[in-house]
Amino acid sequence: MRKLIALLFVLGVGLLNGGLELAAQTSPEAATGFQLLKQYFIQGDWRFMSLVLVCLILGLAFCIERIITLNIATANTDKLVAGIDERLKAGDINGAMEVAKSTQGPTASILYEGLRNAPRGPEAVEKAIVSYGGVQMGLLEKGLVWISLFIAIAPMLGFMGTVIGMIQAFDKIEAVGDLSPSVVAGGIKVALLTTVFGLVVAIILQIFYNYIVSKIDSIVNKMEDASVALVDIMATNNVFK
Repeated sequence: MRKLIALLFVLGVGLLNGGLELAAQTSPEAATGFQLLKQYFIQGDWRFMSLVLVCLILGLAFCIERIITLNIATANTDKLVAGIDERLKAGDINGAMEVAKSTQGPTASILYEGLRNAPRGPEAVEKAIVSYGGVQMGLLEKGLVWISLFIAIAPMLGFMGTVIGMIQAFDKIEAVGDLSPSVVAGGIKVALLTTVFGLVVAIILQIFYNYIVSKIDSIVNKMEDASVALVDIMATNNVFK
């Protein structure tokens, strides 16, 4: 996780430095697309733009880490339950535990805990599944609070830049004593740019956040279905004595 954050941070700094060089070499009229986006980023107040960029880098790092972890945690529950059922029909509960233990993912871990408590009766199995299910839920949701934090902070930083930009614009009006557009245009432009980039960062992270939450819900549903199926299979194969 630390390596991923460091890599994204270096890429972000490299992107910012490249934008600075580009701004020095390219005129605003000739800039298009991504170059124009980088120019606008640089033209905003660097203090707030840098903080917004940090929010984007760290937020993406947590999102990528969660997506990779959840994809690894996703298992074929139907195949897993079928393998356990096959071993239990043969009366080999240790073999069923080995099938669950050799399979990656939270679903297999929960089923393993259920099988391990089989000699203690169905109530113990259900209790173990519920207890260990809560632990696995916590692991699946790890890092989501930080993604939510960056989603909330990014537009706030943009709005703060907006307020400070407007204050600077009014300071210029007070100092010059004139309300001409050329006096206030710079401050207002900075104000609008910080707001735009803060909102863009929040939108990007929100999309990833919703995808991660839907992925977690899918895994949890499979966990619940597999847990119910395990208890039924154990009862059908007379595992409880």
